Formats: sequence, C-alpha cells, structure tokens
Amino acid sequence: PTVPPQTLAAINEADGLVLGPGSWYTSVLPHLLVPQLREAICGSSARKVLVLNLQSHTGETSGMDFADHLTALRRYAPELRFDYIIADEAAVEDPELLRAEAQQLSAKLLLAPVRSLNSPFQHDPLRLAAALRDALL
Repeated sequence: PTVPPQTLAAINEADGLVLGPGSWYTSVLPHLLVPQLREAICGSSARKVLVLNLQSHTGETSGMDFADHLTALRRYAPELRFDYIIADEAAVEDPELLRAEAQQLSAKLLLAPVRSLNSPFQHDPLRLAAALRDALL
C-alpha cells in the first residue's frame, strides 16, 4: 500500500512517536508491515515509545508473554529502535526478562502504574499520560 505524503511528513517532523497499546497483530504491528511507513518510523529522529498492553496473553497473543511480544516486533522490524517501553508494573511477570528484551530494541523499560483503578483491563488516561511525559521529555 502507498502512504500519503502528509503521513510521512508528520512522522518526519514529529518530536515523539508512540506505538501501542492495542491488539498486537491487528493494531500495533500492521504499521510496520507497510514498507514506506516502517522506513519512516525507523528512520525518524523522534523519541520512540512503545506502550504494552495490560495483559500479555489474550486472543491473538495467547501463550505469549510480554517478552514474546517484543521478539515478534523485532521479527517484523529488526531495524526499529525505541527509547522507552512502558509496561504496567503489576502486569509484568518477569521484569528482568522484559528488560533484557527491551535492551534488544535499545530501549529502557519504564515500569509504571498505568492501569485504571476502576477497570483493571484499561489504561488510565492520566497515569498513562504521566508515563508518556516521563518517556518523551
């Protein structure tokens, strides 16, 4: 597929790029399957942040932990590097394994309480905004 020039310009001019959260194979990774879009994202000088979901193994990612998510991302875009990967501290089963996988993407792992207190399967907008602020500034 072709990518509108405005999209490529926006990526090129961005100070920060955020991927996720979302369904891993149907919302997050598809952006990286479009060659022109992947090249623009990978080549951007913007700070890059990946936000992981609150559950690692639901639906399309059944049987996967968060480290497996990052392994899959590297398979589709091996040249992509991140500055930070944000994950909810309560959702991560093995922080050291996830930190090691994050380092494979040149990223620092930022564990933060980003889930909603009222709905544990949704990100809290203010908490996520605070984590993104810390990662992007």
